Amino acid sequence: METTAAGVVLASGAGTRVGAALNKVYLPVAGRRVVAWSLAAFAAVADLGVLVLVIRPEDTALAGEVLAAHPGKVEVVTGGATRQASELNALRHLAPRIEAGAVDAVLIHDAARPLVTPALITEVLAQTREHGGAVPGLAADDVVSLAADGSVAARLPGAIRVQTPQGFRARPLLAAYEQAAAEGFLGTDTASCMERFSGLPVHWVPGGVENLKITYPHDLAVAERLLAR
Repeated sequence: METTAAGVVLASGAGTRVGAALNKVYLPVAGRRVVAWSLAAFAAVADLGVLVLVIRPEDTALAGEVLAAHPGKVEVVTGGATRQASELNALRHLAPRIEAGAVDAVLIHDAARPLVTPALITEVLAQTREHGGAVPGLAADDVVSLAADGSVAARLPGAIRVQTPQGFRARPLLAAYEQAAAEGFLGTDTASCMERFSGLPVHWVPGGVENLKITYPHDLAVAERLLAR
């Protein structure tokens, strides 16, 4: 049996802080909709044989427009009420292939990060397969702790600002998410759920300074200038 990795692009959020009338991942930026950039980056990684797009039902037409212009095959899954529920829906969609050993690793990415590169995806996948889990991030040298009285205390050594894609070996990832669902645990991201329910070591991969997340209107302007290069 040929083994491959799967990429999951999450596009099932609303993104209300960007101030647009539609889901922010379908806003235009540098000639494409935001989500199309992530799909193109994942499709350029040879070791990723499966690509899944998680969408909201009300975005079906917009997703169809994006996929009509995408040259490769993308499997579409409907998301849930939370980010974690959307991830679980994608993992359950992949479950038969995970359990059969056809998919050995899963990388989960936020579609609101359109500047992710194939090189970063490739490195996260390589470290995932070697260590069990990998997340990209930037050193957060300006993060400090607070004392009990609210005063600023010492700088936190070793802190990072985590990005996506976050990668994990497929079987432990699926098992952790099923256990989280059974116990009603809701994490902040993929890594937090794995930290709670899996003993896999998670390796840090230096992230990209330009791998920004579209959250506010000015982020679109920045992404436009960077992608236009």
